[in-house]
Parts: sequence; structure tokens; C-alpha cells
Amino acid sequence: MGFNLGSEGNRKRAEQPDRPLRRGWTTGACATAATKAALTALLTGVFPDPVEITLPKGERPSFALNRQGFAGHEAFATIIKDAGDDPDVTHLAEIVATVRLGAPGSGIMFKAGPGVGTVTLEGLPLPPGEPAINPVPRRLMSEVVTALCAEAGRPADVEITIGVTNGEALARHTWNARLGILGGLSILGTTGIVHPFSCSAWIHSIHRGVDVARAAGLGHVVGATGSASEDAVRVLYPNLPEIAYLDMGDFAGGLLKYLRAHPVPRLTIAGGFAKLTKLAQGSMDLHSGRSQVDFAFLDALALHLQPKRSSALGAAILSANTAKAALELAAREGIDLAAGVAIEAQRAAADVLRGAAVAVDVVVVDRGGAVIARAG
Repeated sequence: MGFNLGSEGNRKRAEQPDRPLRRGWTTGACATAATKAALTALLTGVFPDPVEITLPKGERPSFALNRQGFAGHEAFATIIKDAGDDPDVTHLAEIVATVRLGAPGSGIMFKAGPGVGTVTLEGLPLPPGEPAINPVPRRLMSEVVTALCAEAGRPADVEITIGVTNGEALARHTWNARLGILGGLSILGTTGIVHPFSCSAWIHSIHRGVDVARAAGLGHVVGATGSASEDAVRVLYPNLPEIAYLDMGDFAGGLLKYLRAHPVPRLTIAGGFAKLTKLAQGSMDLHSGRSQVDFAFLDALALHLQPKRSSALGAAILSANTAKAALELAAREGIDLAAGVAIEAQRAAADVLRGAAVAVDVVVVDRGGAVIARAG
């Protein structure tokens, strides 16, 4: 599950390089390794460097320490996160773990250090007031603490504080605040491994946005492909709260499939003409690298909207360079291609929802942010 965006944070979609991609490690894996190093030092006086951990699927990576030390009754260790080739705002961030022995019977406790956020809204995997350290990283750290304390012959009463150097500034490039995670980043990871360009954390963040909206009892959410389309919807529905806006990006399928199982009464999908044309065609990933505008589809749609359209228009649409050019060509013959795309995009979304109790409307926005068509 994820709160940061991109793979673990970056809102901008970078282009995938044309070469074999190098995988990386999640913030959760780094926090686990730093915790193991700090607690080992607290119990033995020696920091292991590198420090090895076991991930959920059995991988055993080693991490070099960046800084380490003692401060009174505490020990700390830091690790520089390597995200591999993934476009990730937390790449090269310093993950900090500080541990201290707790009172007898206190068990394992987690705290948010500088740069790690705190949950403030219902609907996330953690209740309000908890540090934004996801369940799997908590489990990994707890397993490490339990094993080390057992080896030392003492109970696992340990306080773990996880921070991210400059994390509060990095969090401004994520949608954490919109999800009610304030003060910094989230500590993420389900496998411990970042697979480049998998975008799983972005999709998980969409899901968490739906969860937050449902927990708040909202009856209407918005999935927008970008800031211009989101701004347009804010004008249409000025009373919707911030948590109603989901950063859908290119992942229409990720949003619609989750809403199929976790419905919200109303969904507005908003985007530019080209991206919503791809949705109308049935594409659920709207990124330019994974789906393309089908000009034959636009030609057929123009013919459906105006059966008497000229043959010259058909040829011009088929040879158009951009979706915008096709839109303008159709407009010259009085054909509202954007309205047709809005209707077909609405139908495509409804097909994915498969009868779920979600009413869908679609808003098509031009490059200047003006609404040019609506359906539903």
C-alpha cells in the first residue's frame, strides 16, 4: 500500500529509458535495515555495516550505512535510499532510524521522526494519530526487533522512531496532504523492492484516496488526468472538499476497477480530449507510451455523429497528426467530436464498473482549461 506517488513519490511521469532497468528498494526496506543496525548497536555496542535484512519474498539485500551513532540511551543509523531506475521523489533520500529500549511491558512502539507524516483522516490502513509507517514495514521492523531481543535474552520492548531527512519538503511533491497525511512522507513497501515504472504506489495512492473519501461519507469523487482538468471541475463543483479529488493521472483503470469493488455514488472523470479519446476507445492506461489515439476510431465517431460528413473530412482525420487537429477538422463541418468522445468515454467507464453503484459523468477540457464537452 502506498501514500506517496510515482513509484514512491514523484508526481511527474518520466519516460522509461531504452535499456535494462535497475530495481531499487522501498523506504520500508531501508527503514528496516536502519532499525536493525541501530538496535544491534544498542544491544552490542557495534553497528553492522553493511546490514542485511530478509524481505517478505525471501530476498536478503544488504545496505550500507550512511551515518550512525549513539545519543544518550539511543542509537541511530541512516541509509540512503536507492530507488534504482524508478522516477521516485525519495531516490537518494536519507532514511533515519532511532531506537531506544522501552519500559518493561511496553512492547514495540513506532513514532514519526522529522520528515515522516502523521495520519489525520479515517480510511487509511492506519488510524488517525499514527505515524505514516505502513503495515508491512511495521511488520518487518517488528520481526527484526523480536529476533534481536530474543538473541539478547530480553523482551522486545523497543521504541522505534523513523524519519526522513528533508522529508517534509519532499512530501510537497506528493498527494500526502490531500490524503490527510501531514508533516512528511510515508514509509512504504509491500515487497521491499521498487520495480521501475511499475507505478504500483501511484495506483495504491488512488485506492487510498477512495478509501478516505468513503470513510468521510462522500457521495461524489473526481478522477482527473491532470491539473488543468482538475481545476475545471473545481469550478463546476465548488463545494466538493479537497479529499474528493483523486490524482488519477493516466490510471483510469486503476480507479475504475477499485470503485467497482468499493463504490462511491458518483464519479466525475475529467481530462483532455486526447486522453479521454483513449478512454473512449477502451484503453485504461492513458499514458502516451502505452496507448495511442486511434484516428480510425475518431473517423468512425465523426461518421456516427454526422452520417453525411464529407469523404474529405474522413481522409483528413485519418491523416491527422494529433487528436486536437482531428477535433478542429470535425468542427469545421459542424461535428462536435468532443461531445461524442465524452459519451463514449462514459460508456467505456461504465463497462469497467460492471453495474457497480457508481454514476459516471465525463468532462472534456481543452488545453486552456475550458470545458468543451460533458456527458452524464
